[in-house]
Amino acid sequence: MKLYRRRPQDPAPLAQADPYLIKARDSRYYLYATGGQVYSSDRLLEGWRYEGVRLEMPGQEECWAPSVLELEGTYYMYYSSLPQGSDDVHEQQLRLATADRPAGPFRYVKDLLPPFSIDPHVVQTPSGLYLFYCNNDYEDERAGTRIFCDHMPAPDQVEGNPVCVVAPTLDEEIFMRDRFRPGQHWHTIEGAFYFYHEGYHYLMYSGACYQNPTYFIGYATAQAPREADLRTLPWRKYPDEHTYRPLLKRNGFVEGMGHNSVYFEDGKHYIVYHGRDLTDAGAGVDTRCARIDEMRVGGGRLAVTPTP
Repeated sequence: MKLYRRRPQDPAPLAQADPYLIKARDSRYYLYATGGQVYSSDRLLEGWRYEGVRLEMPGQEECWAPSVLELEGTYYMYYSSLPQGSDDVHEQQLRLATADRPAGPFRYVKDLLPPFSIDPHVVQTPSGLYLFYCNNDYEDERAGTRIFCDHMPAPDQVEGNPVCVVAPTLDEEIFMRDRFRPGQHWHTIEGAFYFYHEGYHYLMYSGACYQNPTYFIGYATAQAPREADLRTLPWRKYPDEHTYRPLLKRNGFVEGMGHNSVYFEDGKHYIVYHGRDLTDAGAGVDTRCARIDEMRVGGGRLAVTPTP
């Protein structure tokens, strides 16, 4: 179901791409989206209000996929952006902004990684802080974007020992054929989101391009103690490395389903993702809106029944 329905005269942008949801210390829910957008509500499934663009990033433009982590009263926003004036998406790099309130304003603090680096998800576990993010491999047989994991000694520091944890293995993950040179098809695995549940580590991701018919949400799992170093886990795509079996993909009413976060409350898991109504296909503008559905989790398996 749509999490936020844009109304006539609403100042909110048409799209809420790459939605990331948290519940803050003030007991309100907050949704962050590409562009530095912030939304809030005191109810999970309704009553959402547009708070505005709440990220200050001087000398930068095109904020992508912000995610937010609260630690000891400080809200850390991890995002990627371009240098001002650049039109090369491969100059996107991970940066950090902080705020003392969940609605911001978030103010730029520092760069975390060099270009190209996008789609951050920082998690706190019993073994420490970890950063999941995406980088490129131009030389692999399946060249393209893939997910890496690194340890963080502090919320504003990256250790510098990344490990690739999910890489392209399927033709359905092709972003564009012959993208940079003839015969080299560019693949994309992006939008990482990690969580742990009852003995299993889950790493969710999006594959291909949101404009492609095969674009999807998939996941990898690893069975290991909760205290494990996330870089050392035996991550395995579901159901295996060579079978295309998406958790979510185009259906009879929505397409472009991808880049999700997960929220857990009252014994239920909810998946928050972007999707474009089929009635908006070909509109010429980005109309991906934030959506939410209950997700069933257990035994290393995920299942979702999407709703209009």
